[in-house]
Amino acid sequence: MPLLLAAFQYRFDRDADAMARHLIDDVDLGWYTLGTDLLDGAPPSLVTELTGGMEFSSTPLDNFLITTDGSPPIRNTITPQSAVEQDFEWGYVLRPDGVEVISVQIQAGWGPLVSWETDPRTRFSDYPAHWTFEKPPPVIARPVRPAKSAPRTASRRSTTRR
Repeated sequence: MPLLLAAFQYRFDRDADAMARHLIDDVDLGWYTLGTDLLDGAPPSLVTELTGGMEFSSTPLDNFLITTDGSPPIRNTITPQSAVEQDFEWGYVLRPDGVEVISVQIQAGWGPLVSWETDPRTRFSDYPAHWTFEKPPPVIARPVRPAKSAPRTASRRSTTRR
């Protein structure tokens, strides 16, 4: 989730269509891994916070799939049934206003929406039962941003006369 939020906000300059083209339309089969290249344009401090300083490239599935008959693999559509059969745990649907997160274990077919404006450092529960469509996204902790320091003023000492 943090990678998708940061990619939307920085690399794709808040353009959900451009992000969908890159992640869905411009790849032949799908992704083996999504990498830190999706964080291009993000502040270095955010990249470090999200990745721990690790860097790895996104890798398409193209070279990882081999069919039993030797024919070229074809893209398939994931359905609730095929997601269960393929042992997927989560589904992510890119929407114009956010990412819909679907817990395959809940088998509801839809889930809550995480707004594109969500800080990528926000921590969410990974417990599937918390991701139901009728509830808001299960936030564990929102990022703490340092407060802007107040302008310095001369300190006054109070004196008490007795």
